[in-house]
Amino acid sequence: MQERRPIPSAEQAHFSFILQPEFPLTALILATDALRIANQNSGKDLFSWQFVSENAADVRASNGMWFAASCDFDSAKPAAVCLLFEGNLPTQHVSHKLLSYLRTSARFGAVVGGVDTGAYALAKAGLVATDGAPDVVLHWEAAATFREWFPDATVQDQIFQLNEHRAQCSGGVATLDLMLALIARFAGDAMANEVANAMVHTRRDGGVSQRDDRGREVEFMSLASRLVAVMEQNLDFPLTLSELATYLAMPQRSLSRASHKAFGVSPMRLYLRIRLQAARNFLFYEEHSIKAVAHACGFSYPAELTRCFKLQFSLTPSAFRSQVRERQKLAEHPEIHRLIGNDTGGAVRGSLTGL
Repeated sequence: MQERRPIPSAEQAHFSFILQPEFPLTALILATDALRIANQNSGKDLFSWQFVSENAADVRASNGMWFAASCDFDSAKPAAVCLLFEGNLPTQHVSHKLLSYLRTSARFGAVVGGVDTGAYALAKAGLVATDGAPDVVLHWEAAATFREWFPDATVQDQIFQLNEHRAQCSGGVATLDLMLALIARFAGDAMANEVANAMVHTRRDGGVSQRDDRGREVEFMSLASRLVAVMEQNLDFPLTLSELATYLAMPQRSLSRASHKAFGVSPMRLYLRIRLQAARNFLFYEEHSIKAVAHACGFSYPAELTRCFKLQFSLTPSAFRSQVRERQKLAEHPEIHRLIGNDTGGAVRGSLTGL
């Protein structure tokens, strides 16, 4: 990798947006538009940015759209902020080149961060989830699988976290909140507020919870939220109804009434659905064996998981993962898939038959 130069001054803050296969396009659009509006409103080029991929190749977003990269890691300009946009494939494309780029950027003083599931690569690079910096922020759906990879990390339920050298974000609209905090750092709060107003958004503090599952009856729904939290924290060894009641310090009958009122099912049926959703997330994000997924989600045998999973999702776990990977395979070797996709006249097939 080429020698890194010092990061640009605050007056010309440069951002590197690193795009990984299946990245969240919405988050990237919010990030770039925030910088564009800051430049537009100030009448100055306060910010510049580039789109980086490992080989400078186009990258497929999670919604199926392709996005052109500006450069690869070796030719990327030194940046004040490097943000990794990761999504549905958080572990499959974490290469040595990517880790080296993240570490080098951090060593030369850049703010290095991740959006959505970017925390996986940051943790593998040794930039987060360490003894000195255990806090991690990523999309709530991927939190359980992340803990399997990094059990000593402290996964925080917040929309983003920004300190002197790290920027972590749960993705989605929270990306805008992170960008507004970064704009405030480089150009002041007044500019960040202008951008927020232009995007019809109210700035949120990074510590805001990612999910707000409370309904109209705040006190009642607080109990429902606590019930779900206890279940999510005890996936591998499911608690009995009696143990759940003990955790929540309430009678079993009251717990059952609360579950039926909030979710329309019994506590144990709710528990099963939560465990199945966790299994679905494991299958979506990871390549663990069906046996490992079953044990992680509290099923004694893979056959038990398969039976319950098929009843809930109308697919076996193996079929579900195969279906997901089939949809995602266009992220691999995009130039080949495009060539095949454009072969409408059969010219390529015809020429190959003569070889």
